[in-house]
Amino acid sequence: MSDKKSRILLIEDDASIAELQKDYLEINQMEAEISSDGKVGLTRALNEPFDLIVVDIMLPSMDGFEICRRIREKKNIPLMIVSAKKEDIDKIRGLGLGADDYLTKPFSPSELVARVQAHIKRYQLLTGSDSANETIESGQIVIDKSARRVHVLGKEVIFTTKEFDLLLFFMTHPNRVWMKEQLFRQVWDMDELDSDIYTVVVHVGRIREKLKKANLSEIPIETIWGSGYRFNT
Repeated sequence: MSDKKSRILLIEDDASIAELQKDYLEINQMEAEISSDGKVGLTRALNEPFDLIVVDIMLPSMDGFEICRRIREKKNIPLMIVSAKKEDIDKIRGLGLGADDYLTKPFSPSELVARVQAHIKRYQLLTGSDSANETIESGQIVIDKSARRVHVLGKEVIFTTKEFDLLLFFMTHPNRVWMKEQLFRQVWDMDELDSDIYTVVVHVGRIREKLKKANLSEIPIETIWGSGYRFNT
């Protein structure tokens, strides 16, 4: 395995918070760089090789929601939102724009480090060269694991990193009920907090929406009220 340090971009205008995050990431053997302006941060995110991006919502010149949207149009690397905005609608919006995680301020720096490490580890594992060139099929859905591509009814459908991971998990563990908390632990590789069920709910919703737009007649992910979800084959 390479000894190259993971490179993190922090798009955060509060200097004290950004420096604290940077310090903790660097203590844990990562490289962290700070951008305090939204537009400048977006330019760097799109044009420089970062392994993960952490973005605040309230920023000068461009808010974090727009940054997330534009990054997702070009890149599929891990993307986290950190924000003091605690309303559920903001979490749902951020996740709906393609963020892999939403962390509400205040939070401990060690929690940020743990989540950053988990996202990078899983992304590197799933995109590593040691993956077998293997396809998985269920009905009209075909996943190429090594290429991380999904075809529905013969046409490619683009999924974000965590949407792909979640769909892959469903297809490799079909016909059983998974609680939202279980899905978060399995796919995000982290212990869940109370708010993390929104992460799962939004990602399931986006997968269903994309499958529907691809003209799949029956959406295989079923909501089991009071329990969770089941992928039916």
